[in-house]
Amino acid sequence: MDGKHMQIGEVAARTELSLRTIRHYEETGLVIPSARSQGGFRLYTETDVARLMVIRRMKPLGFTLEQMRDLLDATDRLDGGDALDAAEREELLKRVRTYRQAAVEQVEKLRVQLSRAEDFADTLGARLEHNAPASRV
Repeated sequence: MDGKHMQIGEVAARTELSLRTIRHYEETGLVIPSARSQGGFRLYTETDVARLMVIRRMKPLGFTLEQMRDLLDATDRLDGGDALDAAEREELLKRVRTYRQAAVEQVEKLRVQLSRAEDFADTLGARLEHNAPASRV
């Protein structure tokens, strides 16, 4: 990380999250700004943006805030550089694997829903074509 700090507006634009949503994630302790400016503005780093992107990707898959917090804790500890004993590392990896499996299952459910939605849209399109008045040449 280069140490560059971004204000909340830039972070919102990069993550496609609203300012309100980012503030909510701060209030719930999921993403705390890395610093504050002298004027009190929230300042974020690339690491903070990466955390927000994890949350943004988990939300549509139906994960709760507590599950997001748990996954972020596991990945923070795995990536933190602190020495972990083998049992602790395996437990953290097990947690991440569990979330991955849940995400894979939810993605499959969403694919089924999308397929049904596309079929429905195609059915409506065919009905419109079938019932459209003949064009006059």
